[in-house]
Amino acid sequence: MGTHNEVKHIWVRRQLQELVAAGLRPGDALAGERQLEEQFGVSRITIRRAISDLVHDGALVRVRGKGTFVSHGIVRSTLHLASFNEDMRAAGFEPSTRIISATMTTPPEAAAEHLGLTPESKAHHIHRLRLGDGAPVSVDESWLPIRMLPNLLSENLNGSLYQVLSVSGHPVQRVEQTVEAAPASETTAALLDIEAGAPVLLFRRRSFTGPGMPIEYSISTYRADRYQISMHLEAPVQAQ
Repeated sequence: MGTHNEVKHIWVRRQLQELVAAGLRPGDALAGERQLEEQFGVSRITIRRAISDLVHDGALVRVRGKGTFVSHGIVRSTLHLASFNEDMRAAGFEPSTRIISATMTTPPEAAAEHLGLTPESKAHHIHRLRLGDGAPVSVDESWLPIRMLPNLLSENLNGSLYQVLSVSGHPVQRVEQTVEAAPASETTAALLDIEAGAPVLLFRRRSFTGPGMPIEYSISTYRADRYQISMHLEAPVQAQ
C-alpha cells in the first residue's frame, strides 16, 4: 500500500510540474485541491503531499487565505562572503536594485556601537529593495561611516555595495552574521509584496575592512519563500 501511494504521489508531482511548465507563469494561481483531486483521480492527501514537495523545491508558494501560486523562483545560498548580486547570478537570476532612500542620519544603537560612533553622530543610511528577475527578494538597510566614505551617496548604489566599497579602498574582508526568523512588518511586507506578519529571514551583519576595522552594519529582510540557506558540515577527523 505504501509503495502504491508513493508512486501516485510522484506521478501527481510530475503532473503538476508539467502543468506549471506548460501554461502557468510566475504569480499565477494553481487550481484548488478539490479540483486537482478530481482531475487526477487521487486522494486529497496525495495532492497535498505533491504540492508540499513543490513548495519545498521552490516551484510553488502558499499564501495563507489565498491559495497556492507559481513561484518566482527560490535562491539557495551557502554561508559564504558574497554580495546579493553574486548570489542571484549564481542561482540563475538577474539581480536589480531599487533605492528607497540614501541619506545621512543617526543610526540605531547597534549600528552606532559597531561603527564606533557617539550617540549624536550620523552615518550613511542606504535603504534598498533587492530583486531577482524583477521579483522582490529582500529589503536591505546599511549604515556606513561618513568619515571613511565621504562621497558614498554620490556613488552608483544600484549595483553591489561591496564593489563600491572595494573601489573606494575599503573592501569587506570579514563579516559576523546572525540569522533569525521573524514576522514581516507592514512597511517591509508592502515592499516585498507579502502579507504583514508573513515569515521572513532577518539577517544582521557586522562587516569589517582590515583587522578589526568596522565598515558596515546591515539588516537584510528576505522573503522566506524565495531564499534558503544551505550548509555543508563534516565531522572532525577522529584521532586514531
